[in-house]
Amino acid sequence: MEENGKKGYEDLGFAKPDFDREKRQGAGEVIYGSGKTSEQIIKITKALAENGQERVLITRLDREKAEEIKKHIDIKYFDSGNIGVYGNMPDGCGEGCIVVATGGTSDIPVAEEAAVTAEFYGNRVKRIYDVGVAGIHRLLGYKKDLEEARVIITVAGMEGALASVIGGLVSCPVIGLPTSIGYGASFGGVSALLSMLNSCASGVSVVNIDNGFGAGYLAGMINKMKTYEV
Repeated sequence: MEENGKKGYEDLGFAKPDFDREKRQGAGEVIYGSGKTSEQIIKITKALAENGQERVLITRLDREKAEEIKKHIDIKYFDSGNIGVYGNMPDGCGEGCIVVATGGTSDIPVAEEAAVTAEFYGNRVKRIYDVGVAGIHRLLGYKKDLEEARVIITVAGMEGALASVIGGLVSCPVIGLPTSIGYGASFGGVSALLSMLNSCASGVSVVNIDNGFGAGYLAGMINKMKTYEV
C-alpha cells in the first residue's frame, strides 16, 4: 500500500518489514523467529520500531538467540513460551477473560505461546493446566472459571478430547489447539487435530498443530468484540 510516495515497507534484502500492518489489521507485524538469525531479527525489529511500531512480538525464539539479541536491543524473554517482546507489555484491558486450559503438563510450552500472545494484545488470561480427560474431576474443579470466560483455548495432544469436553460445558467460543505431544499413533499431533475438527460440541473452532500464536491472537480478537443487545 503506497501512500504519499511511501511503499509501507522496507526492503532489507532478506525481509520486507510491513509498516502498515497495524493500520490494515489493527495489530502490528509479528516476527516468526524460527529459521531467522539473531542479526536478522534485530534488523527487522529495529526497522519496525523506527517506523512507529512501539511493541514487537517475536515467536519461536530460543533462549540462545534471545540472549544474543538482548546485547543489541532491549527485549523481554518468556522462556516458557519461547517468545520475545520488544517494548512494554500492556495491562489486560479486555472486557472478559481468556482461559487457556491444557490436557497435560507437556502441553504447557504451546499453551504459554498462546497465553503470552493474548496478553501481548492486552487481554486478561487465566491459566488452567493439567486438567485432561484422564482425570476429568480436575477440570470440573474449575467449572466457575470456565463459565465466566469470554473465550477458552483448549490445548491438548494425544487424542485431543479436551476441546470436545470443554465445548460441551460452556456457552462461549472454544478454540481447539492441538499439540504434537503423544506416542507414535498420534502422528505428531494429527490425531488431536482430527479429533478437534470432528468435535460434536457446538462452538469449537480449531487452529493448526502447535500454533499457539494463532490461537492467542484469535482469542484476543474474540475477547475484544463488542456485544450488542437486540
